[in-house]
Amino acid sequence: MNVGRICSHGIVSVRRGASLGEAAALMKAHHVGALLVLEEDPQADRPAGIVTDRDLVLYALAEGIGPTDACVEDVMTPALATVPASAGLFEAAEAMRTSGVRRLAVSDERGDLVGIVSMDDIVDAIAAELGSLALALRAERAREERRGYEAAQMTG
Repeated sequence: MNVGRICSHGIVSVRRGASLGEAAALMKAHHVGALLVLEEDPQADRPAGIVTDRDLVLYALAEGIGPTDACVEDVMTPALATVPASAGLFEAAEAMRTSGVRRLAVSDERGDLVGIVSMDDIVDAIAAELGSLALALRAERAREERRGYEAAQMTG
């Protein structure tokens, strides 16, 4: 399975000069934990980084900085860690580990951003795959038990 199948395709963005309160309101309204931060140039939607709910808490709220006292640029992560949509789950997890992030931007073959994949998305996908494997094991055991019962019926 690749990250293109499991990522969130609805990217919610904010300009780097937006207030922390505006960013928090966007996160709440769209039920997301991260926003793609865009450059201030309204003619170009170039990514400048990412800001997460964790950034707002650790680098603003915990420091006594209020929702209008600073802007997104002050707490965002400027380096946007990216993975291709074709990347596998373990490749994405490794990219998260080496980058020290919980979310990755997902790009298509042209390099355009198409979504965001989170650590939670990867864990959910792996759990679903493991669940499928467990069901396959149970089905195999049931098949073997049926064959054993049928063989006992034929000999008895």
